[in-house]
Amino acid sequence: MWVRARQFTGRIVTVTNDKVFEEPVYNFTREFPFIWEELHVPIPYRADRTRAERILLDAVTAAAGPHQERAAAARDALTDKYAVDLESVEPRAFWQLTDNWLEVTIRFVVPEHGIRNIKDQITRTALRELDAAGIEIASTTMEVTVMNRHER
Repeated sequence: MWVRARQFTGRIVTVTNDKVFEEPVYNFTREFPFIWEELHVPIPYRADRTRAERILLDAVTAAAGPHQERAAAARDALTDKYAVDLESVEPRAFWQLTDNWLEVTIRFVVPEHGIRNIKDQITRTALRELDAAGIEIASTTMEVTVMNRHER
């Protein structure tokens, strides 16, 4: 069983053969021991979007980059074996308009284990660099100021 961020809880489940062969068995990492992961970040419309994207992609490259070469080799082997056309393993940014902000989704490849640590490293680096660049994370939080009539 997994907790949020696919971190193993330590629980082990035994499944009998009659259950295994009654339904399809999916092994997502047998042929390709990597997972495409995403990080969604809301960016205000007024922010420097080009800079925000660069910061996020650089943070992903720093954290997940060491796995790129193995992921690319595994991708190529899978493509050769099954004649499927898989996306590049290079990190990529996708933008989406929303009512309140621009949502940037950074898509990247990580090994099947250690995802939580990689995403933590990406988040910490991105927050530090976004702060340094003066780029906020968009939020629906509102600040309400109440004035006492005696303070006017």
